[in-house]
Amino acid sequence: QLQASGGGLVQAGGSLRLSCAASGFTFDDVVIGWFRQAPGNVREEVGCMRSKDGNTNYAESVKDRFTISSDSAENTVYLQMNSLKPEDTADYYCAVRESGSYYHTGVCIPYYEYEYWGQGTLVTVSS
Repeated sequence: QLQASGGGLVQAGGSLRLSCAASGFTFDDVVIGWFRQAPGNVREEVGCMRSKDGNTNYAESVKDRFTISSDSAENTVYLQMNSLKPEDTADYYCAVRESGSYYHTGVCIPYYEYEYWGQGTLVTVSS
């Protein structure tokens, strides 16, 4: 099970860090995905990471602004979001596939390959 937190209201240009705490499994070698969905829009992939080696892929829209990381001691993954824009406003979701072998360089696995999902946490970026 995943518990997401850290959303809130921030001004454009600001930063937020989302957290996703896991229970029932560890982050030794998993694929972690972050997704977002704005009202009226389809779910959008933000990025993914293999916890074993820290390799990541990011969507072009967030590359160089967002960073995925994990803390195995805390069994928590993070999404650091910098230089936020109004178009980043959305509900953000974390997801996990319990096998790191599903990670592929350059592309994230599709949403339906993930086994566990956190509840959404709302990020609102004001202009």
